[in-house]
Amino acid sequence: MALLVPLALIVAAFVFAVAMLPFTLVFRYRSGTRRRRARTWVATLNAVSLAISATILLISAAVTTQFIPYSFTFGTAGLASGAILGLLGLVLTRWERAGPSLFYTPSRLLVLTVTLVVTARIAYGFWRGWNAWRAAQEGTSWIAAIGIPGSLAAGALAIGYYLVFWAGVRSRAMRSIR
Repeated sequence: MALLVPLALIVAAFVFAVAMLPFTLVFRYRSGTRRRRARTWVATLNAVSLAISATILLISAAVTTQFIPYSFTFGTAGLASGAILGLLGLVLTRWERAGPSLFYTPSRLLVLTVTLVVTARIAYGFWRGWNAWRAAQEGTSWIAAIGIPGSLAAGALAIGYYLVFWAGVRSRAMRSIR
């Protein structure tokens, strides 16, 4: 009986998180496409944090490759693809000067694309995880069957995109100061 309350709380938290997912996606898209002031310190903090995240992701993918084939390959491919999208994002970003300040508005299409790629991968992960339970009976590892390399690629794509994008915002903000 004492375990029912924590179990009910865990289930309720999971149901709440799943129910709130569409709202978080809409808010993520709206905040990702609004006009912002290019602040050097914000861009530096974001770029450094994303560089650390990319390093941790690649180390994790390298370790995971020992157990699940192609994890590192998919992770690096996702990071490279994200970096290319980040460069495209910098080209498509609208830059505006307002007095001494620099403002930017990211490309709606690219923000939507990156958001939908990650969302689709999460949805696919849930679906695949639900169906992968059968893999254990067929002799395949459930963990390998769930599609971890694809998840690493989707996460790396988002990290690569934002890493290059924020490095570019930092560069443009630094040039606008001079």
